[in-house]
Amino acid sequence: MASNVQNLRLRRKEDKKPSVPSVARHSGILQDQLRRSARKPWNPDFLTAVRILLLVRVAAAMYANIQDCDEVFNFWEPLHYIDHGHGFQTWEVTPMYAIRSWAYVLLHLIPARLPLALNLGKRPAFFAVRITLAVVSTLCEAKLCRTVVEKINERVGRYLFFMLLFSAGMWNAAPALLPSSFAMYATTIAFAYSLEPSSIKNRRRTLFATMLFATGAIVGWPFALALSLPFVFEELLVFGGDRVNSSSRRSWIISRWKRLFIAGLVSTLIFVPVIAIDSVAYGGWNIVPWNIIRYNVFGGSERGPDLYGTAPWYFYILNLLLNFNVLVPLAFISLPCLAVTYKIDHKRLGMFKPGPDQSSPFTLLALRLAPLYVWTAVLTAQAHKEERFMFPAYSLICFNAAVALYLIRGWMEAAYISATKSSYRASRSIIFGAITCIVIAVTGLISLSRVLALWHYYHAPLSTFSHFEAVELPRLLNATGLLPPLLPGVEEIDRPSIDLAPIRAFDLRLCLGKEWYRFPGHYLVPNGVKVDFVKSEFRGLLPAHFAEGHAKLIFNGWWDRPGSKITPTSLNDLNKEAPEFYVPIESCDYLVDLDFPEHPVSSLLEPRYAVDNETWERVSCLPFLDASHSSLLTRTLWLPGSWWQDKNEFGDYCLLKNMGKVYNKVVEVASRVQEGKL
Repeated sequence: MASNVQNLRLRRKEDKKPSVPSVARHSGILQDQLRRSARKPWNPDFLTAVRILLLVRVAAAMYANIQDCDEVFNFWEPLHYIDHGHGFQTWEVTPMYAIRSWAYVLLHLIPARLPLALNLGKRPAFFAVRITLAVVSTLCEAKLCRTVVEKINERVGRYLFFMLLFSAGMWNAAPALLPSSFAMYATTIAFAYSLEPSSIKNRRRTLFATMLFATGAIVGWPFALALSLPFVFEELLVFGGDRVNSSSRRSWIISRWKRLFIAGLVSTLIFVPVIAIDSVAYGGWNIVPWNIIRYNVFGGSERGPDLYGTAPWYFYILNLLLNFNVLVPLAFISLPCLAVTYKIDHKRLGMFKPGPDQSSPFTLLALRLAPLYVWTAVLTAQAHKEERFMFPAYSLICFNAAVALYLIRGWMEAAYISATKSSYRASRSIIFGAITCIVIAVTGLISLSRVLALWHYYHAPLSTFSHFEAVELPRLLNATGLLPPLLPGVEEIDRPSIDLAPIRAFDLRLCLGKEWYRFPGHYLVPNGVKVDFVKSEFRGLLPAHFAEGHAKLIFNGWWDRPGSKITPTSLNDLNKEAPEFYVPIESCDYLVDLDFPEHPVSSLLEPRYAVDNETWERVSCLPFLDASHSSLLTRTLWLPGSWWQDKNEFGDYCLLKNMGKVYNKVVEVASRVQEGKL
């Protein structure tokens, strides 16, 4: 008898998750030869790379020194003028010469204004701009690292990440308010796009890379366009990712040239807002990138950059060794390393032999290593050399060094296999990873020591101006009754931020003598304190003050800073001194000066103000390295302990107060406060 029983089979519900596409491995230009099927080496994803890099870059924004007085006088001061209506004006930022772009300066106005909108003051605005620059650099670096992982090699990408992270050079360049730093950001991300082989099918690569290289040159520094020459060469003449037979080569060449021409034409649109802003700011038609080229290349024998000093051909080698230490020789042997690898470890450049209708991996990688050599050759040929000129290629130094380290590792693997006759034993060895790890660790530790040296030896100027704002000026307000008393129960450490606006009543003047070139800018000097220069042994041209005030223009009312349209009479491009820019030392209430008590030097124009106890009181004195009387190694790097520091000698970087003048002003202001006039 049939039973009416039905059997039910229960099946677990299957989640229909979208399938994650697997990322193809070993698809880059360089190919691992050992453990190809093993777990891939660790690399941070984009967001992880951003988080890690951002920690270091923001720390640099907060603690790195200002390395170049050009950064202050040509960029921080114009930004401060736009923001607050006063500041120093150099001849470069005048309508007569116009070799600094107001469009570039204006890019930083929003982060500078944000702290002011939150009533946080000027000093936070200074750091807000630097942090913004650090964030931009971080994003560009992270993009480059991820692209290298995908297009070159996973291990090269990992080496690059740690080299960028710990580099003393990147510590200095990333938060700097300089067009060369902007060119570095643009070059880094343009280079990331150009790592993929050029192809007729990939129009995005051509357009994006061309526009980014152009942006770095037009908005930043026009000479940085030289870094794009290998990219242009590949676009026009190298097959790249295309396979082209002889019959279609003519049409292929026409297509490639046409595509790059169109991309270049589109990129020229970047000129439109730049020229418009600069022309309005200067009050007349100006193409700043052309002005820069004309001055530096066609300036003539009597003027030009050589007026500001020349350096020997090996200047950049020594400077790069300071900032990148062991990475420098690695970076510059990268092309020879590639040639050696082509001979002894050819499979690392691909498992197949390219045909006559396609490009070899050797050619493609050589073109990606070439920009550093081009840039170094261009700069070395110039007599006038400065550290910041090398900034646009800083990320490329790390890239070339990472490639060289990987290729050298490949030689070691090939030698090990040749000696042991066993690929298996080579794949199990930890020697190769240990050696590369040691190289990365050594360069990181040397860079850390260099960064600490810069902080301990040369940070006194920034700390001195911080003391002036945070301690000395509040003391004056407190002495005259202008500092609000603490509420009952509130500790001094919990005192709210002090409004320094009443300091205007003192009409203070802060003076700079021989230390004019270490002035960190008006953003670190409260409004109401005037900064001026006193005569020193320096015989060159110092900046003037921008014409202060607002002037609403009839046809361009949004630009209300008339000083940008005025060229002060004595500003010139011949570095001729202008005596009218000095004030008498007797008119100074405060003075910043550097004194070396162990090796004192004085003259009529540079007396030892710090030991003139009848006139000047030491408000704050901080140690500052006497490089000329310190050991080369100990002044270059920092290590704790007297065994190292005893080889250095230090001077006193002092904030000095004119006792008589300041005392009289305190008495006068206190009297006005008691009378209710303040």
